[in-house]
Amino acid sequence: MKRLTIIAMSLLLANSFWSCEKDDICPEGTPTTPNLVIEFYDAANPETLKPVTNLGVVASGFSTGFPYNGVSKITVPLKTNEDQTILQFIQNGSDTNPNNDNIDVLTFNYSRNDIYVSRACGYKTVFQLTEDPILTDDSSLWILSRFVTQPNIQNENETHIKIYF
Repeated sequence: MKRLTIIAMSLLLANSFWSCEKDDICPEGTPTTPNLVIEFYDAANPETLKPVTNLGVVASGFSTGFPYNGVSKITVPLKTNEDQTILQFIQNGSDTNPNNDNIDVLTFNYSRNDIYVSRACGYKTVFQLTEDPILTDDSSLWILSRFVTQPNIQNENETHIKIYF
């Protein structure tokens, strides 16, 4: 009797794997909701990429965010449930001294489109930037200019925004 139970359980387990469809599991590498790709440039020499040092990027309403150091290209997520994302770009924001932080606030406005990927993967959201990011004016801006280079955010293979500092 015990042997029959083990055989029955083995057949049941094997059958569950055989009945699994290929679209029951979202394959690794399947395109998902893309992040916004931003490149940083030297304002004095606009063709030259310029690495950012101790940059912190924090979404409005959050106390922690993404630290970047020594890179000229970053990716940041946009909100998939709203048509606007507000991000603080904090110069010296990823170091340990909050007294030297210089915060510039950028507002990204866009439209969203949810695209069905598959039963296993669900939907992904793609974005269409509707204007250059809005820079909130303050007395000590470190971002000197910015503009959209690719308004269609469908993947992370190209730069969407250039920032000059």
